[in-house]
Parts: sequence; C-alpha cells; structure tokens
Amino acid sequence: MSLKEESYQAAKELLEIANTNPGDILVVGCSTSEVAGARIGSDSVPELAEEIYAGIMKAVEEKKMYLAAQCCEHLNRAIIIEKELAKAKGLEIVNAVPYPKAGGSFATAAYHGMKEPVAVEHIKAEAGMDIGDTLIGMHLKDVAVPVRISVDKIGAAHLVCARTRAKFIGGERTQYLIPGER
Repeated sequence: MSLKEESYQAAKELLEIANTNPGDILVVGCSTSEVAGARIGSDSVPELAEEIYAGIMKAVEEKKMYLAAQCCEHLNRAIIIEKELAKAKGLEIVNAVPYPKAGGSFATAAYHGMKEPVAVEHIKAEAGMDIGDTLIGMHLKDVAVPVRISVDKIGAAHLVCARTRAKFIGGERTQYLIPGER
C-alpha cells in the first residue's frame, strides 16, 4: 500500500470512529523523518509529506472538514489552516511560513496545498493524527480519547489517533448525553 493510501485509510477510519461532523477539525502532526525510518527531525522528506497530505486531505474533504497541519518545534508547533477557518473561529493569524527544516515537510505540503493558508498559534481540534510522535495534544480539545484503528504505522512512523468528547461536569444528580453524542 502506498503512503497516500495508508494515510487515506487511517484518516478515513479515524474520522468515522470519531463521529466527526462537517466543519470539524482534524489536526495532524507528521515527521517525515520517522516515516522514512530515521529519527524525528533528522531527515525531512518533502515528497513523502506530499503523498501523506494528499491521502489525508481526500478523507478530510469527503467529510467536509478542515485540516490543521502542525508545524515542528522550530515554529513552536504553530498550525497551518485555511484563512476562512481562522476567521470563522476568531483566531489570530501569525506571520510564519513553514518550510522543510523550519516548520516541517508536512506543514509545508499543507501550506502549498491549501487555497488560502495561514498560520495560527493554537487550535482546538475534534480529532487528531500523530504520525511519528510529534505531540499534537496541545491542539486537541480538552478531553482527548485514544482511538485504535487498523493502521498503526504510516511508513515506518508510529501512528497515534485521538478523538475528543465533551467534558463530564457536575455531581451525582447530573444527567449526561448518551456516550458518543455531542
């Protein structure tokens, strides 16, 4: 299976299990170094990022969602999103453009693949894919729940997926929605 097919399959499964809705956000962090079998941050591979981006975007577009691509630590894990999403969510746009050695190959592929890409510092996504242990947790809503899917690696990189749910608040008299509903 190609990286594009692996990425599509993983994203499609996650978005189905996570019970996502149109307009929701999928945050993705991806180390192409890890995908290629090297140590994170050591060997960025733009061509791999383009394949992975294409596969994930296909699943995101089918669900009418938004992709949030996490940059690497050199851009403080900033997020690349569509300008319309930043405006809709009232997010402050910051002045940064990713490239393979400062932002990462995946964020760079997203930047070049989006219609009107912008960078923001933070987002709260409903679901996430962490390809190569890039630490996306800071960009998920507060209660993240691990999701196990049939794909556990993209290339040689470890894959961790998550969905989020609303917080349970209150005490013994509180009534909650059925699990899995929003």
